[in-house]
Amino acid sequence: MRTLIKFFLLPCLTFSMLACKKYLDVIPDDVATLNSSFANENEAQAYLLGNCYANLQRLSDVCRNAGFTTSGEVIIPTDLPSNQSLKGSGQDAGFNLLRGFQNVQNPLFNFWDAYNQGLNLWQSIRFCNTFLDNVNTPPDVTVTERKRWIAEAKFLKAYYHYWLIRMYGPIPIADVALPVNATTDQVRQKQLPVDSCFNYVVHLIDEALPDLPPSIQNVITEDGRITATIALAVKAEVLATEASPLFNGNPDYSSFANIDGTKLFSAAPDKAKWQKAADACKAAIDAANASGAALYQFVAQSGIAHMTDSTKLLLTLQGAVTSSWNTEQLWTLNPYFGYQIQASPRVNALATTVYNFFSNFSVPIGESELFYTNNGVPINEDKTWDYPNRYKVVQGDDANGHYVRKGYSTNKGNLNREARYYADIAFDGSTWFGSSNTDDNNPDVINAVNGPAAPLDPIAYNATGYWARKLVPYQTASANNSFQTFNYSWPFMRLPALWLLYAECLNEANGPSAAVYTWVDQVRARAGLPGIQAAWAQYSRTPNKPGTQDGLRQIIHQERRIELAFEGQAGWDLRRWKELQNVLVNPFLGWNVMNETKTTGQYYNLQTVYQPQFGLRDYLFPIQKADMLYNPNLVQTPYW
Repeated sequence: MRTLIKFFLLPCLTFSMLACKKYLDVIPDDVATLNSSFANENEAQAYLLGNCYANLQRLSDVCRNAGFTTSGEVIIPTDLPSNQSLKGSGQDAGFNLLRGFQNVQNPLFNFWDAYNQGLNLWQSIRFCNTFLDNVNTPPDVTVTERKRWIAEAKFLKAYYHYWLIRMYGPIPIADVALPVNATTDQVRQKQLPVDSCFNYVVHLIDEALPDLPPSIQNVITEDGRITATIALAVKAEVLATEASPLFNGNPDYSSFANIDGTKLFSAAPDKAKWQKAADACKAAIDAANASGAALYQFVAQSGIAHMTDSTKLLLTLQGAVTSSWNTEQLWTLNPYFGYQIQASPRVNALATTVYNFFSNFSVPIGESELFYTNNGVPINEDKTWDYPNRYKVVQGDDANGHYVRKGYSTNKGNLNREARYYADIAFDGSTWFGSSNTDDNNPDVINAVNGPAAPLDPIAYNATGYWARKLVPYQTASANNSFQTFNYSWPFMRLPALWLLYAECLNEANGPSAAVYTWVDQVRARAGLPGIQAAWAQYSRTPNKPGTQDGLRQIIHQERRIELAFEGQAGWDLRRWKELQNVLVNPFLGWNVMNETKTTGQYYNLQTVYQPQFGLRDYLFPIQKADMLYNPNLVQTPYW
């Protein structure tokens, strides 16, 4: 792992400091401080990196990302004391959304005006506008550098608007910093139609593109800054989001209008938006290729006692996320992922002595069943897989020996699954390569039947019996009564995400084609799976599914949810597809993890952790009531 000296990004701003400024606020009134911020090149760059970039880096915290916490991929126990949520991190607001705790008085995930675990993105936009107003002041900045800074600020301003659009739909556009003598009408702006909002974002990105570098050359000082490749990939995602059912002629919002009666959503879907998004995806893929983007492949390192090809594949799939700044990661944010101990099971005897081994990130059984069989088709479609008896207890066998301990009693559903299942999820009976044991001939095994270490900490437990292994590098270990993390920076976008987005857009625009299959099959091939057509023809009970637009849509959606599991993407995808409500209609299930008798028979009884609460109104977030009073020109999110 290379050592990088990252540029300064996170000024010491508390949430109370963030909350003291209203959105769309005027420029700072401390003129002397503002002037000093742009007195020279160093000060101006510090303003860009320390203010404009700041909240972008905070978005690397998955617990501040609705794409992670409201996806149903990971939940937390419901009985954690309020003062010890996630064992003191206080990052449970997003998870509580699915428990029905959302409200308009003090909304959870309030990114409109900083509160609780929200981020004030309007303040971030204001920083960008202030920077753009003053970037020409320092005399010692070269023309090339100034152009790049302007492009970065424009992209960041576009991205913050995009994040708000995904959350709230139609929003006001803060294109300029308002003067100190701005009138009330100037400050109290109206929401614009959602298509106008998306068009504004795309226009800003297009303005920024010519002056952004295609890739980072000086990785020591500049990793994490925006490139043209990142901007093109984001543009593709923005356009695909605009083309998706949530925003493209959504009948649920047909009556949603501005205070002056302007309709805020189009009346009918526009299929042409998908082709526009497809073209943007292809441009982003071409740029990524030109910049050297390629799928990550694990390279064996010193200290590995023994590793088979099966284990190497698992480490490749996991390392695509946990090996920072690799060629597959189109966009990586600087801060380290901070929840490894929440995602980790107790792997071995050393781990059982570690106090506060939280394990609170719990994967529901429904999420585990999303992954394919080893034939590359859904478990309920595979003709050769015993779906009705998937909850029976069986023993691990030779065929699954590298993933499940041979002879260990485990759930039958854990056998004969695709490699991504074993790379992404840990469970009772699963082997664990790493945590100081790198011999896959004699690996550690997860023994969840014995339950949490209740005498040490009764609230440090996993609620379902499934862990998000993908988030924990094999180098992370428990030793000497401590948990020693192998830090990695958070990947915001990977190359396979762009490939699958391109396939989705092509299918929506024109239906099934060889090109669609090719882009999806590239992702499947790295996971050791056959192509879509071959897999469905040979193993599926619905062999013609890939040949129809609807069937291929289902396949692509499931492929994205599998490939990008636990990466903060599924929640956004399920929202834009208008499928999250269907996913969350069923209760979150797990095994009897408390298992007082410590027996396999008692452990393998299905338990309801809780019934998620998610309705039509929850696709978009409510605006805080206080902000509605502050600006009477706003209209509340529908159904709130």
